This record gives sequence, C-alpha cells and structure tokens, in this order.
Amino acid sequence: MVNLGLSRVSDDVAAKHPGLQEYAACQSYAFMKGVGTFITGSGMAFVLQKFNRKMPYALQWNILVSLVVGSVASYAVTRWETQKCSNLWIFLESGPPFQDVAKEKVPAQYPKEKTQMGEKKNKYGDVMD
Repeated sequence: MVNLGLSRVSDDVAAKHPGLQEYAACQSYAFMKGVGTFITGSGMAFVLQKFNRKMPYALQWNILVSLVVGSVASYAVTRWETQKCSNLWIFLESGPPFQDVAKEKVPAQYPKEKTQMGEKKNKYGDVMD
C-alpha cells in the first residue's frame, strides 16, 4: 500500500499510474496556495477598508466584504493552480516517457565526409590546416 496524503492506494494502482504522487503533491500545493490567498486577501481587504475613511461601514460589513474578496481571490488562484495540475496529470499519463524525450539524434563523433586533398579533420569534425 502506498500512502497518498491521508488515504492509502494499492500497489497495483500506484504502479499503473507512475505520476500519482507528483499529481497529489501538486494538488496539495494548489490547495495550500488557495488557503494562503484566502487569508492574505481577506486580511488585505480588511486593512484597506479600515484605512478608507471616505465610506465608513460598520465592522460586520467590513468583515463580510473582506471575506468575499478573499474567497474570490482564493477561488481564482486555486482554479488556476489546479488547472496546472490537471495538465501535469495528462502529460504524465499520455505524454512520452522521460527516457524517450532525451533520446534524440546526436551527430556522429567522427564524420565520414570527404574532404579536399590534404585537409585533415579532428575528432569534432573541424577542418584542420
């Protein structure tokens, strides 16, 4: 059994989905970033309303507006980060394996091109005089 946050996932499911732990870590980060945004956004909205002396509201309305602003900001950040996690999951499930990405055509170390009479090439393919 593989621990994935607070829940447990069987080994066969974890083997079938190799990117499961990376996805779970990404989702956890997204939700924690959303919580941080809620706290920061609500606090900043409350402080800005307290410094605004032109339209004084009662404390209950300041708190309500601050919570709404924090909630909207938190929703936007969490949705954005979760979309990134979804894209990561799609890549991990359907994308090429990382081993195949690194394999690309590498030029031959000793090129076999014909050179003019008297020219020499070094091991990098540069023409030497």
